[in-house]
Amino acid sequence: MSRMKELPTPCYVIDEKKLEQNCQILHGVMERTGAKILLAQKAFSAFCCYPLIGKYLSGTTASGLYEARLGKEEMGKENHIFSPAYRDSEFDEIAESCDHIIFNSLSQWKRFRDRCGKVSVGLRVNPECSTQEGHAIYDPCAPGSRLGVTVDLLEGEDLEGLDGLHFHTLCEQGADALETTLKVVEEKFGEQMHRMKWINFGGGHHITREDYDIELLERLICHVRDTYQVQVYLEPGEAVALNAGYLVTEVLDFTENHGITTAIMDASAACHMPDVLEMPYRPPLRGAGMPQEKAYTYRLSSSTCLAGDVTGDFSFDHPLQIGERLIFEDMAIYSMVKNNTFNGIGLPSIYRMDADGDCRLVKTFDYSDFKERLS
Repeated sequence: MSRMKELPTPCYVIDEKKLEQNCQILHGVMERTGAKILLAQKAFSAFCCYPLIGKYLSGTTASGLYEARLGKEEMGKENHIFSPAYRDSEFDEIAESCDHIIFNSLSQWKRFRDRCGKVSVGLRVNPECSTQEGHAIYDPCAPGSRLGVTVDLLEGEDLEGLDGLHFHTLCEQGADALETTLKVVEEKFGEQMHRMKWINFGGGHHITREDYDIELLERLICHVRDTYQVQVYLEPGEAVALNAGYLVTEVLDFTENHGITTAIMDASAACHMPDVLEMPYRPPLRGAGMPQEKAYTYRLSSSTCLAGDVTGDFSFDHPLQIGERLIFEDMAIYSMVKNNTFNGIGLPSIYRMDADGDCRLVKTFDYSDFKERLS
């Protein structure tokens, strides 16, 4: 066993204690409301942790065939899937692997419904109710969105054979945004909801965040459950592994340009934490502050050739040194699932840290992982 300060860098460390605490919070919601909560594998699919997560949650949800296979093989509980469109060549295996299949359009449902067998079938709806600010790339309700069926498209349609409705409109948001959305969903789709067996609230619920209003969430779940006599599902990804992982990196060198000191790390935003550039957002860094907040400010970057591969500007109480370790927090979600080998940069090893702080290696990567991705 090793401690985090002793691990070779760069590496991801999954915090088992925090992961279990998150799952316990979610399980409490399930117990008090009767809702079923699923792990959205698109955010976190480190299946070494599925036995732990499966102790508390109802199962998994997938965005495609490979995630569906993973959920079935490694957790083996309820297994749901939603995709904007299904491929004909993959659909029969999906139907064999999943308990719920959610369609994104009426045309896809009509095309595949006779091949669903005993699978429970649902339709994603779009309430056209945006509650996000500043993250248009993550807003499924933006004008022209390809995600979900709008209410006007349901007019005159026979929905016989559909068991449920699914809506997913949130991203890292609280129960207040869900309340706003749910009012519109009921107003537009309430008639159809009365004919369903289940309603899926989708993901984006930051349930395990410290300031999340769990009481309001539970009231909303119970309202839908009792009003429509349905089973309620939620499928958060971030809430399961929120703040339950770290990216440990080492300072390799420093450069100077126009008064800016850049620390070159062996971790890369582009390769190892892509959401930093994609969202964009500023990842939490243990012991660091905002620029100029502390005595020494540095721009943190990497050894890739991408000029914009910058994690951000951070300040420290002391001058950084070559060989010093930095620990980025909240790195379990959307990091391991999105990482890549751009520039031939190696993939970080993965460790699990127990409640005592002892870390054990789960997986390491080498040149073959880079080479064998291509021909």
